[in-house]
Amino acid sequence: MKAVLCERLGAPEDLVLRDIEMPSPGPGELLVEVSAAALNFFDTLIIEGKYQFRPELPFSPGAEFAGRVLETGEGIEAFEPGDRVMGYVRWGAVRGAVIATEDDLVALPDEVSDEAAAGLSVTYGTSLHAFRDRARLEPGETVAVLGASGGVGLAAVEIAKAMGARVIACASSAEKLELARAHGADILVNYTQEDLKTRLKQLTDGSGVDVVYDPVGGDLAEAALRATGWRGRYLVIGFAAGQIPKLPLNLVMLKGCDVLGVFWGDAIVREPEAHRDNMEQLLAWMREGRIRPHLHAVYPIEETARALRELADRKVLGKVIIRP
Repeated sequence: MKAVLCERLGAPEDLVLRDIEMPSPGPGELLVEVSAAALNFFDTLIIEGKYQFRPELPFSPGAEFAGRVLETGEGIEAFEPGDRVMGYVRWGAVRGAVIATEDDLVALPDEVSDEAAAGLSVTYGTSLHAFRDRARLEPGETVAVLGASGGVGLAAVEIAKAMGARVIACASSAEKLELARAHGADILVNYTQEDLKTRLKQLTDGSGVDVVYDPVGGDLAEAALRATGWRGRYLVIGFAAGQIPKLPLNLVMLKGCDVLGVFWGDAIVREPEAHRDNMEQLLAWMREGRIRPHLHAVYPIEETARALRELADRKVLGKVIIRP
């Protein structure tokens, strides 16, 4: 089978495409044919050795995928060959087939395409975990989403709307903001043209937003924290700006607000039942048309390096899909 491999840490252009042997599942494992794999910004970091997960070389990028079960090992009860599934494996999905466990997979209904499902686990899973499990978002609350045009940002816009929130999409260009509007954002803020804190305060009559969803970090973080209201919740999602901010804790004290870490990759291991419930909710919303992942592009496996370069250069709007 074909596999994109990181044989030495480096840039997307350092990846290689190899023909490797098809693996066989052991006890408690399944072999899944990958029909579509999704890339995320963290894939650009993991191939450089700059992410919290550091797999042994060689490895394939790609944490999420959709496909069909080819073979099951001893002890597998939830799935059988031929079943459509979606899954998350941290890395290793950009190849013809991947080994997974039952806990890595969710049954995929016929109404959901492979491309849409492949891009669902990480971005939408992260956003629903953030809003439901961490922020306890309530209908009618106001949410500010930073980086609202990226994969995780668009997912946050859609999920916050599905949960009944008023959504303020914040991004760096008119094109990005219009995409957020098309996915349900109520109000748009261009933080390259407006002061983020001042504008968010204006939009909430001075009271501040209830929830900040921040996958960007950098210079925007403190401004967004200052724009939270009394007992607001600031969700730390990631640091796409490249800089991990330091927040003044006196603001947290004076606002009575919470700064909440969102580490979805560990939460799904520690809280598997909550994760499965969230995945079922996402699939239900997809069937109802309440969320619809935006695909930036679908690339053949031979163009994986190009796709990762687009992600690294911040040129992606929505999800990037690889077809092995």
